[in-house]
Amino acid sequence: MLKTYKIAIGGRVQGVGFRPFVSKLARRMGLLGYVSNNENGVIIMVSGEADTICHFYTDLIENPPLLAKIKTHHYLELAYVEYNAFIIIPSQKAHKLNLALTPDFGICPECRLEILDPVNRRFQYAFTTCVNCGPRWAITENFPFERDHTTIAAFKMCPTCLAEYEDGDDRRFHSQTNSCPDCGIKMELTNSEGISLKVSQAAIFKKVNELILGGNIIAIKNTGGYLLCCDATNADVVKRLRYLKRRPKKPFAILYPSLEMMEADLSLEPFQKKELCSVERPIVIVSSKDYAGEIAIDDIAPGLQQLGLMLPYSGILEMLSKELEAPVIATSGNIHGSPIISDKQQAIESISEIADFFLHHELAISNPQDDSVVKFSAKYQQRILFRRARGFAPNYLEYVKGSDQKILALGGHLKSTIAFAPNDYLYLSQYLGNLDHYEVYNRFKETSEFFQELFDQKPDCILVDKHPAYLSTQYGLELSMKINVPAYKIQHHKAHFASVLGEHDLFEAEEAVLGVVWDGTGFGDDGQIWGGEFFTFQDGRITRSGHFEYYNWLAGDKMAKEPRLSLYALNQDSQADFLYKKFTTLERDIYRSLKRSNTLETSSVGRLFDAVASLLGICDINTYEGEGAILMENSVTDYDFEQLTRYVRVGANKIVSTNLLWKILYNDYLSGTEKETIILNFLYTLAQTVTDMAAIMGLNKIALSGGVFQNTVLIDMIKELCNDRFELFLNINLSPNDENISYGQMMYYSKLLANKKEKETAKEEKFQIKQEN
Repeated sequence: MLKTYKIAIGGRVQGVGFRPFVSKLARRMGLLGYVSNNENGVIIMVSGEADTICHFYTDLIENPPLLAKIKTHHYLELAYVEYNAFIIIPSQKAHKLNLALTPDFGICPECRLEILDPVNRRFQYAFTTCVNCGPRWAITENFPFERDHTTIAAFKMCPTCLAEYEDGDDRRFHSQTNSCPDCGIKMELTNSEGISLKVSQAAIFKKVNELILGGNIIAIKNTGGYLLCCDATNADVVKRLRYLKRRPKKPFAILYPSLEMMEADLSLEPFQKKELCSVERPIVIVSSKDYAGEIAIDDIAPGLQQLGLMLPYSGILEMLSKELEAPVIATSGNIHGSPIISDKQQAIESISEIADFFLHHELAISNPQDDSVVKFSAKYQQRILFRRARGFAPNYLEYVKGSDQKILALGGHLKSTIAFAPNDYLYLSQYLGNLDHYEVYNRFKETSEFFQELFDQKPDCILVDKHPAYLSTQYGLELSMKINVPAYKIQHHKAHFASVLGEHDLFEAEEAVLGVVWDGTGFGDDGQIWGGEFFTFQDGRITRSGHFEYYNWLAGDKMAKEPRLSLYALNQDSQADFLYKKFTTLERDIYRSLKRSNTLETSSVGRLFDAVASLLGICDINTYEGEGAILMENSVTDYDFEQLTRYVRVGANKIVSTNLLWKILYNDYLSGTEKETIILNFLYTLAQTVTDMAAIMGLNKIALSGGVFQNTVLIDMIKELCNDRFELFLNINLSPNDENISYGQMMYYSKLLANKKEKETAKEEKFQIKQEN
């Protein structure tokens, strides 16, 4: 019997070739009707035999397009409608958006072959894409995802591209980013003064690579923003790039032309190769201990035995790599600390003193993004997301709605992100950066405004960090006053804990969960600086259960930048040799006075790492965030529990004695114990502290979050100690660092405060902003 059904599918179903896929499947099964994008996802009207429609629906849901992620699906029988064919119709936006946005995807194998094929009409065309690859979020101006809602709308398809677009059997059937050399995006090569080199489009990458091999730095506008590129084998140009970019030691990422070339230089594990080749194409941090290539490794990753590697993820980088056939530096186009630049004029104004030449293109970028970064632990291959940006943003599809309110969460300060829940979905911005920098703060505000404009929604409430000096907090308070909605302060480390509870759907757990949150800094409920915290989640409430013993917090934010200050804060030996080596007489007098009069204290484990790094002569001044801790991790290789010593145990009061830990560690240093042994004993003590606390409290579930848990050796130790005794939960789809704060704020509010499970304890955290006189 002939039937008509309406099928609605939600999730990541726009910009992934879903409609062409549906059309081909329906025509193959002899079904009639149409498919369209709308504000909720994909709508299908289909007529045919009931059994055939059933098979169609099942096949569609169980075997969707490669890049699609279905979150919701349902069908409804309607009165029979007779259709003449099965077609794709233009999207119609009748209501506010309620769908997943689409991230950027790495270039697919088919498009890669086309741009490398001399007889293909897209030979050397760097903006070759199809339904399975290419920029999406980077060029989005509005949704549903249609060409007219992206910046590529400025380029009208030629007859040949249009024919591909309309051909139901073509790979580019309804590919919204379709273009070719005849109708597409042009590139321009200029010197640092903006004077064109007058190179043809066909020869432009050959010229770029000649310039790179000649020792020049090239600013290349990629699909997410400008990259600064130079010859990775030329130590002199790498040193010059460091000096000009004001980035003295932070490692640079390396772009390799192919996986085969990468494997010839380094030992790669299968899971690392899989990540490198994924559609997200992140930077993957791998060991460089056995590096056999020719890059200037000591200048690219000073003091480290690891490299950040990536493969070409766009036609631009593919062409660059193909011509050069050698690894290149590919670092964000900015001055260190500023956000990645995507605008031509801004690039010329900001980085013309760094770049010798510029490779521009005409495609506007709506949402500039850095590259995402991933690392795996050596022993247990635990995947840790260090930076969540291109390829992952702006969705968080695992979001389970906990409130009917429209919520805007503004995150932290150092690694800022924004989370917005205006509908059934959660939108989590790309990594934005340190709000201390004016340009980053502007990008932060622009992203907040763009989210609200894109969904045509204002938040019902705003979530901010409890730290009064955070610019994200101040912006949130001002915005709440401006649009007259309440703001809620959420403590930093509770947000970290809530991020793991949210990722693993633990808010409904019947048994209590231990939360271990260790990082550098966060404003505590008692007015002190937290960072070595133990929490318990039970019966809808988060309670602080223990912490590291407080010690002096000196010189405010300067302490996070100078590990030597953490060393001074913990030091009890007034005759210590390092006091005379690391501080001038004036500095010693100033910090001695501060230490005597200081009332601000901290439990920070992050600063403990800094103190150890400075004591062992590893790092006294951080030139990039977390440098001391990163170099410490880099100083150790494998470990054997039987050869390690723990420094302290958790006290009966659930306080970890920082002073005792430091005293024993310091005595090891004075006795000449090897640096690597001290570091491993320190990490082993921290790992044992986690399982000790769980055992003391009788808890089986442990959740870890905070920047300290980017240390992969520590993660491996904790996993080994947990074994079958404890169930361990980590941030998986989010970074453990402050990038997860906005998501954690969202989870804390929607799962706890909004449901009034913490009604009494939340009173001090809730406040309505009032107009000041």
